[in-house]
Amino acid sequence: MTTILVTGSSRGIGAATAKALSERPGVRVLGHGTKSSIAADLSQPQEAARLWAAALAEAGGAIDILVNNAGIFEPNPLDADDWLENWARTMQVNLTASAELCRLAVLHWRERGVGGRIVNIASRAAYRGDSPAHWHYAASKGGMVAMTKTIARGYAAEGILAFAVCPGFTMTGMADDYLASRGGDKLLADIPLGRVASPEEVAATVRFLCTDAPPSMTGAVLDVNGASYVR
Repeated sequence: MTTILVTGSSRGIGAATAKALSERPGVRVLGHGTKSSIAADLSQPQEAARLWAAALAEAGGAIDILVNNAGIFEPNPLDADDWLENWARTMQVNLTASAELCRLAVLHWRERGVGGRIVNIASRAAYRGDSPAHWHYAASKGGMVAMTKTIARGYAAEGILAFAVCPGFTMTGMADDYLASRGGDKLLADIPLGRVASPEEVAATVRFLCTDAPPSMTGAVLDVNGASYVR
């Protein structure tokens, strides 16, 4: 049995990923969300470690794959009085909590003497940037990509593999409001495919990286953005 911890599995990409993975024979998915059986508020510094411990206990002491999907996408205008606070909150949820979970996963696998896989859900913004109100979001996702590559290079010899997925706009609750606020038609015109990605498309990519991607792909970053940014 392969046990996979998926953070942010209550909705959107996380829910689609948990569903796609659970449909594979021999896979057990542990879902995290603020309202799930493994609940944790990753905006609080101590919660990532508590989440890992709770998931490990529920798994019976062994987790094989970590999918870091939990994240927030909140505007932070330059003239906001709480700009620095908003920056720190996004970094904590999107990058620092993911980093701590990656660290705990790598330590867990090294202690067990086995390999494992990490799939980090980053964003097109890591490479293309984002709106003036989303410096913090782009920076957090750029950090996630750099972290993924570092883990891949550092631990491949031990069978610990790391991948990242960079979606563009995805039709989740988080993206819907942003599309509307920025003028949906104009944004769609910037996507050659003519539509935003579905959560199921991103989930299919994550499932491949978790279960089928060959080890030599470690360090890869896969884009799912309808050719709105190519590199």
